[in-house]
Amino acid sequence: MTQTDPTIALLEDLVAIDSVNPSLVAGAPGEAEIARRIAAECTAAGLEVTLSEIAPGRPNVVAVLDGPNPGPTLMFCGHLDTVGVAGMEHPFRPIHRDGRLYGRGAQDMKGGVAAMVGAAQQIAEQKICTRGRLIVAAVVDEEHASLGAEALAALWRADAAVVTEPTDLDIAVAHKGFEWVRVETLGRAAHGSRPRDGRDAILRMGRVLSRLESLDRRLQSQRPHALLGTGSLHASIINGGRELSSYPDRCSLQIERRTLPGEPVGAGLQEVRAILDRLRRADEDFVCDASLVFSRAAYELEPSHPLPEMLTRAAETAGCHPRRVGMSFWSDAAILSAVGVPTVLFGPGGAGLHSVEEYVRIDDVRVCRDALVELARGYLR
Repeated sequence: MTQTDPTIALLEDLVAIDSVNPSLVAGAPGEAEIARRIAAECTAAGLEVTLSEIAPGRPNVVAVLDGPNPGPTLMFCGHLDTVGVAGMEHPFRPIHRDGRLYGRGAQDMKGGVAAMVGAAQQIAEQKICTRGRLIVAAVVDEEHASLGAEALAALWRADAAVVTEPTDLDIAVAHKGFEWVRVETLGRAAHGSRPRDGRDAILRMGRVLSRLESLDRRLQSQRPHALLGTGSLHASIINGGRELSSYPDRCSLQIERRTLPGEPVGAGLQEVRAILDRLRRADEDFVCDASLVFSRAAYELEPSHPLPEMLTRAAETAGCHPRRVGMSFWSDAAILSAVGVPTVLFGPGGAGLHSVEEYVRIDDVRVCRDALVELARGYLR
């Protein structure tokens, strides 16, 4: 059943658009169609819209509403891409059931994008922005390498930003970071019947795995961050061997280390290299290496910043009572923060992120939108 609320109607349209990230799924269409839909919506509301191609066929949308008087800049930001749809029966058919809207990206994060665009429409219609500037940014590639957020941060600044990732209508002021580290152990290929000639790279990786498990236990036993808990690591992907009758000459392991605010850059890689150094000292025939694949820093807003309190008051006016929380997942807030934009996360709730059944709570989308309108009313008027 189509809703009469224009924000929910927009959400339906967004879910119906396949915007799977092509860096995750070969041949996926990417964000071009959904970017055009957002651009058209913002243009119709009277915002000045720019589409910037970040990668072939993958544009960021930046829509600007300038007030008649000088003042601060407020940014709403969300991503347009989704993960893949393997195992989903009808990923792009928006289905209403029990106050929820189902479909790929409904929670992560087309619900939040619809809320921020709906808020911008009301801000423009009600002429709330009497000073300063509102920026609505819809970016590509958050689910892979955040090329869109990096391009946005290189060109645009704001005095405060809200990333509308799903937070169950709580206000997130911190989130974890991550490092992806590749470990490789080398052996010597030989016939399986000739143990004196062969060296088993997979068994050597077993030594690494045992020590990584111990490291994870130590990380999770440390004093937790007040909002984020502890750091952690897990083994994600392992490959090695050629056939049953041969000693494997190579084994490759990829791990993910989840990091906390305040941990040094490269903490995970340094920990792994320390393990490998000890193994090499214990066995001169142990040949191994570790390298960084990719990393993103953790994020925490300065505790004294007024943005969370301003958004709390706005949310209460809109009918919810948010807590101040941290998120276990990484987000583009860290990229905005790195260029000096104080940022919080605030978005509708639901369930099923990256799973075969994903939904967003419809009333949460409306409340999120209304809270953003009230935040602008306090910030830009």
